[in-house]
Amino acid sequence: THTHTHRWSKMTFPGWILALLSCLVALKANWCYLPPTAVNTTLRLFQLRASMKPNISAYIIPATDAHLSEYIAPRDARLAWMTGFTGSAGTAVVTQDKAVLWTDSRYWVQAERQMDCNWALERDVSITSITNWLIREVNEGDQVGIDPFLFSVDTFAAYNTKLAPAKRILTSITDNLVDKIWAERPPLPPDNLTRLPDDFIERTWQNKVDQIRGQMMDNPYNPTALLLSALDETAWLFNLRGNDIPFNPFFYSYTLLTFDKIWLFVHTERVTEELRTYLNSSCSDSYCVQLLQYDSVRSHLMKYLEEAGVRVWVGTEYTNQALYELITPEEKLLESTYSPVLTTKAVKDQTERKILKAAHIRDAVAVMQLLHHLERSVPEGRETELTAAEFVNECRSKQQYSRGPSFETISASGPNAALAHYSPSSETSRKLSVDEMYLVDSGGQYLDGTTDITRTVHWGKPTDRQKEAFTRVLMGNIEISRTIFPAGTRGVNIEMLGRRALWEVGLNYGHGTGHGVGNYFGVHEWPVGFQSNNIPFQEGMFTSIGRADHLLGCEAFLKLRVVSLINNLGEKFIQQHWIKINLLLWLDSYYQDIRNIVGPELKSQGLTEIHDWMMKNTEPFLKDGSSAVVSSISLLLLLLPVSLL
Repeated sequence: THTHTHRWSKMTFPGWILALLSCLVALKANWCYLPPTAVNTTLRLFQLRASMKPNISAYIIPATDAHLSEYIAPRDARLAWMTGFTGSAGTAVVTQDKAVLWTDSRYWVQAERQMDCNWALERDVSITSITNWLIREVNEGDQVGIDPFLFSVDTFAAYNTKLAPAKRILTSITDNLVDKIWAERPPLPPDNLTRLPDDFIERTWQNKVDQIRGQMMDNPYNPTALLLSALDETAWLFNLRGNDIPFNPFFYSYTLLTFDKIWLFVHTERVTEELRTYLNSSCSDSYCVQLLQYDSVRSHLMKYLEEAGVRVWVGTEYTNQALYELITPEEKLLESTYSPVLTTKAVKDQTERKILKAAHIRDAVAVMQLLHHLERSVPEGRETELTAAEFVNECRSKQQYSRGPSFETISASGPNAALAHYSPSSETSRKLSVDEMYLVDSGGQYLDGTTDITRTVHWGKPTDRQKEAFTRVLMGNIEISRTIFPAGTRGVNIEMLGRRALWEVGLNYGHGTGHGVGNYFGVHEWPVGFQSNNIPFQEGMFTSIGRADHLLGCEAFLKLRVVSLINNLGEKFIQQHWIKINLLLWLDSYYQDIRNIVGPELKSQGLTEIHDWMMKNTEPFLKDGSSAVVSSISLLLLLLPVSLL
C-alpha cells in the first residue's frame, strides 16, 4: 500500500486530472477495481496517443527486443512500462479510445493485478485474435503502426497476411513511439565486453569464422554475406560475453560476415583496447573485425546491398523485419529458418562438453546443500519460498566460476507450484510446510557452463494422486533417457515417450518436454529440443528433459545420457508397482553415478555432512536381486543433469 500511495503522490496536476477522467469513464462503462499493485498508465497512454496522431490508428507493442530475445533488458521492457504488466509473454494494442493486452493463461491473474482501468485483458495470444480485433476497431485504409525492429520476419508476415486483405495497412515506424515518451527509460549498462578465458575455448574466433565461411562456400545458393541478429550468435562467434541482458551473458550486437570482411556492430565505447587487439580491429583484412556503431547496422546493410552480385543469408527465426525488409530485390536474399551459426553452435565441441559437465557437478553441490537445508528447516517452520530461493542462489554464488543465476529462481509451494513461471516476492512468498509439495526450478551461470534443474519434494505424506503424478513424470524422464535412436532423429518424434506414462491415466503437462542449454549462454538455447521447429539431434547436443529438467547429452548412435546429478525429496514418493524392474535398475545406476561423480566433489569442498546425507539417500532400490523396497526416507533423485553426452 505504501508503494501504491507513493507512486500516485508523484503525479503532476495534469496527471491527476487525466487519471480522474479515466476513472470516471471506467465507472460509467463498468465498475473497475484497482488493486494496489496496479500501475497508473493514464498519462503514458495520453502521450502515446498524441504521438500516433494524425496517421496511426493503432499501435502494436510486443514484449521483445530488436534481437527477438526471450529475456530482455529493462530498457526494452516497453510492454511492461506501457501496461504495468511484467509477464514475459504478451502483446498490447493501443488505439485512440482503447487499450488491450493479449496474454496466455499463465499470466491472466498477474495481468489483472498489475493493469489499471485503462486496459482490457484478452485471454488469448494468437495473432488471429489480435488481427480480428484490429479489423473490428480500425477502419479500412487506416494504418496500424509497428516498430519493425521488434517483429520477426514470420510474425510480420502473419500480421500482414490477415490485415492486408482487410485493407488495414501495417506500417513500419523505425523510431519506436514508446521510446519517444519514455522519459526515464533505463540507460545502456556501462559494463565493457569480456572474452572467455582460453581454458574454456577449443575453437578460436578465427576457427569459427573459417567454419562458418566454409558453410557459406558450400551453400549451393551462393551467399556472399551472412547477417547475424540473435545476441548469442555474435557472442558465440567471437567468444565474447557481456552484461546487457538479465541472467544472460549477452551484449547488444549484430554481425555482417563476408568472405573477406567482418563487420561487428556494437556500442564501440565498451570495447576495451585489449579486446580491440584480440579482434584485430585496427585492420580491414579477412580476419580483422571492423567495429561499427550498433545503430549503424541498417544503413551499413543498405550500403552493402547496393553492390552488384551480393546475396545476404539470414536465419528468419531471429532476423527482425527492420533489417529483412531492406534486402531487396529477392535475388539478394537467402533464407533459412536458422543461421549456420545457430546450428553449428548447437553441437558442442569436446572442450565445451567436458566443461559443461564440470559445471553441472559443482551446481549439483549447491542444490544438494539446499535440499539438505530444507529437510531440517521446513519441519521447524522457519522457511519460506523466498528464503529458499535466496539460499540456493547463495550456495551457487560460492561455487567456482559462478556468474549468478541463469534465470529467476522458481521456488513454489502448494498451489504456487502449479504455476509455470512463478517466482516468489516479499508480497507472495508462502511458508514451506511438511504438508505440501514444494518445487524448486533454478539454474546457474558459470564461466564453463549454464545449468537448469527442477526438483519436486515433499517432507510429509504426499497423496496417492501426487505420488502417481510424480512417478509417471519420472517414468517418462527415464524412458527418454534410456532410448537409443539414430543420429538425425527429431526430438518431436520421441517426445511422446516422455508423456506416455501420463497419457495412460489421462494426465499431461502443458509445456514443452525440453530445451537446449548453453555453455555460459542462454538457459533456453535454441534450436535444440523436442519441439516441431527444433533441429534433429546430433552427437554433441545437450537438452533438458521433462518436468525434472534433467540435462541430457547426445552420444553417437544416439543415446541421451544424464548429466544432472541432484536428488529429489519425497517420502515414499515412488509408486513402485507402476515402475518396471528395468527402470529401477536405471535409477540404481543413476544413483551410483551420483555417488561416484558428485561424492568426490563434496569431499573436496569439505562438505562431509552433505556427503553423508547424499550417500544415505542414494541407497539402491534393488538389493541382492530382491524386489525393490522403497525406503520410508525421502526419495532423493540426486540428478546430475541428464545431458546429450
